[in-house]
Amino acid sequence: MASPPGHRRACAPRQAAAAILLALSCCCLRGSARPAPPDVPAVIVFGDSTVDTGNNNAIGTVLKSNFAPYGRDMAGGPRPTGRFCNGRLPADFISEALGLPPLVPAYLDPAYGIQDFARGVCFASAGTGLDNKTAGVLSVIPLWKEVEYFKEYQRRLRRHAGRARARRIVSDALYVVSIGTNDFLENYFLLVTGRFAEFTVAGFEDFLVAQAERFLAEIHRLGARRVTFAGLSPIGCLPLERTLNALRGGCVEEYNQVARDYNAKLLAMLRRLTASRPALKVAYIDVYHNMLDLITNPATLGILMADFVWNSLMTGRRQGWRTWRRGAARRGRWRCPTCATTRAP
Repeated sequence: MASPPGHRRACAPRQAAAAILLALSCCCLRGSARPAPPDVPAVIVFGDSTVDTGNNNAIGTVLKSNFAPYGRDMAGGPRPTGRFCNGRLPADFISEALGLPPLVPAYLDPAYGIQDFARGVCFASAGTGLDNKTAGVLSVIPLWKEVEYFKEYQRRLRRHAGRARARRIVSDALYVVSIGTNDFLENYFLLVTGRFAEFTVAGFEDFLVAQAERFLAEIHRLGARRVTFAGLSPIGCLPLERTLNALRGGCVEEYNQVARDYNAKLLAMLRRLTASRPALKVAYIDVYHNMLDLITNPATLGILMADFVWNSLMTGRRQGWRTWRRGAARRGRWRCPTCATTRAP
């Protein structure tokens, strides 16, 4: 996953991608020289809205983003593509940084074919989760179905590129996985699936980590070798949760604690899994602390009004954000932390 805005220093997407690949190359080495990051023929994506590049456009769900103001900052002019973003998503930046196309196509987008998917493909679906019941809340693609699409993709790839080349593409690809937030916010804490009665919070965390382990074992069996897996962000600080917590104010610490506990269990599982499967290399992406750094230490990025900026960025109050940014820039109090990667909203 590309570096979030919360980094103390912004890095260009090529640097971020190289860092990920270097971590994947060295994660099993001890005290030896670091090899150069390997070549990557494709970026293959699984997960939820943080990485869905348009699959929900093609399914019967209300959870879509193929309308304005989504895509308002896409290159070439406003163009809502189904990405839940003003522009591109992290996997798009990683793809471009690796010398691949600047947009990772959605598998269900009829505008693309297997010749495009041979260099990058996204199976992610906004609103989904590690728990199959999460996908049922808004009738989106469950994770098991994403894996079925991956199997179908491999069959198509073999017909297109030949068995040997298809095998190389699958094994040398970089896999980007970002999933888990919806399992808590749209499932467990929303009280709509019954999981809250079936599990304690800690028990549900364990259940989700077990689901993540099964998923990784399955895509490894299907040929995946190099995977980035994102942990949860501070989910209690998302604008919706902060708004619902207006009486107490600020982030919902209960939810943030859940994210921290889940992330610790996820990281422990990833270490066990890779120890038992030497051919599988997984880079854990610490989204939580990077994002929290933006919220709690805004001055390190030259930002004085963190709450205003954070909520403007995340909720689309664009005109107020632009007005503040122009004034701050004139006063020397603003520098764009991601200008190397994309235009500010």
